[in-house]
Amino acid sequence: MDPNTLIFLLFVFVLSVFLGVELISKVPSILHTPLMSGSNAISGITIVGAIVSAGTPENDFSTLLGTIAVAFAMINVIGGYLVTDRMLAMFKKKEPGGRK
Repeated sequence: MDPNTLIFLLFVFVLSVFLGVELISKVPSILHTPLMSGSNAISGITIVGAIVSAGTPENDFSTLLGTIAVAFAMINVIGGYLVTDRMLAMFKKKEPGGRK
């Protein structure tokens, strides 16, 4: 890979990290549940791309990176659904007798 391309890709990655931190830190608490649902949809798209990357027979490195990406994206989706479920449970009315 050309060193200029590698530097450019690294620059885009670092820039996206800073942008992501700034955007997420500015989101009010009331919007976290809808944002988590959108994030889960984006992570689903990431899983599809990671599966495609893991299935390429060109070299072992892309298969390894694709497999790692599938694992991390699945952790993100499962965690997102767990957090969303927990936040939505806070808004449910409790039944008399202590049951939900």
